[in-house]
Amino acid sequence: MDPFTLIIGNKNYSSWSLRPWLVMQHFGIEFKEIRIPLNTPQSRQQISQYSPAKRVPVLQHGSLTIWDSLAICEYLAERFPQAGLYPADPNQRAIARSISAEMHAGFVELRTQMPMDCRSRYPGQGMTPAVQDDIDRITTIWQDCRQRFGGAGDFLFGPFTIADAMYAPVVSRFVTYGVSLPPVAQTYAHTIWTLPAMEQWLAAATAEAEVIPQAFLGVTGPLLND
Repeated sequence: MDPFTLIIGNKNYSSWSLRPWLVMQHFGIEFKEIRIPLNTPQSRQQISQYSPAKRVPVLQHGSLTIWDSLAICEYLAERFPQAGLYPADPNQRAIARSISAEMHAGFVELRTQMPMDCRSRYPGQGMTPAVQDDIDRITTIWQDCRQRFGGAGDFLFGPFTIADAMYAPVVSRFVTYGVSLPPVAQTYAHTIWTLPAMEQWLAAATAEAEVIPQAFLGVTGPLLND
């Protein structure tokens, strides 16, 4: 099989980069990592060498280029069908895809007002009624999946899946901004936060030297995320 190369942004800030990186790292899919610091004068030109959309993350596999985080995860699920990247049960798999797509397309207020910044702590900052609505919807998803499908493990569908990777940056946001969660959601967030692959990402994020001012963070800022 051709080798995989994953192009990502800063680990401290790039929530979209975290998602496929976490999937590949957790499931032991070997890949070469190329990290391009975001929000610099060179960022767009550097990323354009790999991505037609000029955004990260990007997965290269032989002559194929995939430039969207969820598309990357779906491709990996197809390439490694026995690895369990999605639930084996077709009904659960449909739910997992639905909540992954909802995360991919939604929760704009949360992503705007509480951008990912793994190594910082801003308790209470960014909380608005619209953000609380997003938080309530997310915790409802977590509690519903844990109660209906989580009996075989500690994640949304028991074992770790793509759906958990899609919500991992949300866990980081909840830690950074000190969001109070109901018990089931808090336990699940702790499970994600202490996942070995997540701990590896967080350690690398803490070690990064780049600092992007808060004014440039969020989905409306020039972070070049997908």
